[in-house]
Amino acid sequence: MIYPAIVVIVVVALIILFSSIKVLREYQRGVVFLFGRFQAVKGPGIIILVPAVQQMVRIDLRTIVMDVPPQDVISRDNVPVKVNAVILFRVIDPEKAVIQVEDAREATSQLAQTTLRSVLGQHELDEMLSEREKLNHDIQMILDQHTDAWGIKVSNVEIKQVDLDEGMIRAIARQAEAERQRRAKIINAEGEQQASEKLMQAAQTLMQQPQSIQLRYLQTLVEVAGDRTTTIAFPLPLDLLEPLVGALRKSAAGDKSAS
Repeated sequence: MIYPAIVVIVVVALIILFSSIKVLREYQRGVVFLFGRFQAVKGPGIIILVPAVQQMVRIDLRTIVMDVPPQDVISRDNVPVKVNAVILFRVIDPEKAVIQVEDAREATSQLAQTTLRSVLGQHELDEMLSEREKLNHDIQMILDQHTDAWGIKVSNVEIKQVDLDEGMIRAIARQAEAERQRRAKIINAEGEQQASEKLMQAAQTLMQQPQSIQLRYLQTLVEVAGDRTTTIAFPLPLDLLEPLVGALRKSAAGDKSAS
């Protein structure tokens, strides 16, 4: 009758022994409690616990990639948008991650959502679209400061997408078109101003050299005469005839004196 009792004792002892042996992988740590009080952080490798006396909570030290659900944000210039992001974080202090917060992952997610709305609400829509690197850094710094007490390090934050409703997209398109037209008018006006200044300078030069006006006139005649399909009548400037008339007058006067 003694043998069955011994067998039972041995079996129970083996069960207790195997249940007290825990194996932690390289990326895991075990937060051990002794009668409910924190004792130590152990691992990786084989951990032996005393049943009913010690308890252990496993903590994963690998980087966690978490998607932040789309958040409704009102920008500083009163534009409603939906923004989603992704954050990368990991546990660097297993003791704090177990003792200081009930669910470190859920707490980080909720904090990321509120921080995303708070930070982006302080900026205008143009800044959200053009200054993402700065906004990512600001959000990451704020999250890291708050999660430090939980033993969590936020290593990166990336804003993935900024969505606008259809009405706002059309309004922005109209605004962009108006801005393009304004720039085109300014460029055209500047070109007209520069052209007028050049023409004024050319006119001043021609006034100083009257012969240049005649040469320019003749050049214009040559250019127009290149088109043979049109007949054009040009008034002949008196300035061009004055040398010819003077020569004729001198010739007539010489004939009279000779006679």
